Amino acid sequence: MTKRVAILISGGGSNMVTLVEAMHSGRIEAIPVLVLSNIPDAGGLAKAEALGVPTAVVDHTGFKGDREAFDAAVHAALQEADPDIVCLAGFMRILTPDFISKWDGRMLNIHPSLLPKYRGLHTHQRAIEAGDKVAGCSVHLVTSELDAGPVLGQTEVEIRDNDTPDTLAARVLTEEHRLYPRVLADFVRQ
Repeated sequence: MTKRVAILISGGGSNMVTLVEAMHSGRIEAIPVLVLSNIPDAGGLAKAEALGVPTAVVDHTGFKGDREAFDAAVHAALQEADPDIVCLAGFMRILTPDFISKWDGRMLNIHPSLLPKYRGLHTHQRAIEAGDKVAGCSVHLVTSELDAGPVLGQTEVEIRDNDTPDTLAARVLTEEHRLYPRVLADFVRQ
């Protein structure tokens, strides 16, 4: 049975595009059934529509800090699309344990560090400041502890002497676009 995949985004959606294109080409044996954003004007929504993927918006600003209500609205939108797997691809909201439990073992995230190093934000700056020789990206299962789920795949990127957080981020993003489709392709075959 072909798996159904929903993708959650907050921005431009470059990782989402690589996943959708890999599904459309058959490199991932799945179909994209929804791209959902918490930002109404996220650039990735137009990209998803151009790729023929249904979209939805659950604007977090309308929930005034009520994370449970926001997550319930996201869950309701996901239920309508009936995905087997949820992929977080630059979704910049911390999800509640209750929401995560509903998708236990079926929700993946791409993170711009070599987990368990540098959970959370500002990963490239932190790696450079620490004097690390390599940075990278990880795809992991989402658990209730931030960026702490089992790692399903990683790619290393050399940190160069003249790197800034932005130059490093650009090279890591290129590797994210290779890693995430590969890991999702393996995941849907399980």
